[in-house]
Amino acid sequence: QVQLVESGGGVVQAGGSLRLSCAASGSIFGLDTWGWYRQGPGKQREFVAVITSGGSTSYANSVKGRFTISRDNAKNTLYLQMNSLKPEDTAVYVCDAVRTVGGFHYWGQGTQVTVSS
Repeated sequence: QVQLVESGGGVVQAGGSLRLSCAASGSIFGLDTWGWYRQGPGKQREFVAVITSGGSTSYANSVKGRFTISRDNAKNTLYLQMNSLKPEDTAVYVCDAVRTVGGFHYWGQGTQVTVSS
């Protein structure tokens, strides 16, 4: 069993920054891929960023150069640093952990990010 809890969301003006956190607990061993997804109003959930156990990262084209995904293994925490925020970034952001064997996904409850004009 794995539990993921996001925090750090809020309301920010366009051009501002936020740092999201995802604290993991439970059976962490065997989870090698961690990522962030988001779902904006009237939209489907979309990929934002991912980081592997080896430290490799990938980003959606819409956030490249603005967002940075990282992790702190000692704290069992995943982060998403979001800079130069745009109104289009408004969404509920959720974190995801994937078990390599079987490819099972664990999801957090989400944290709201609102970017005003």
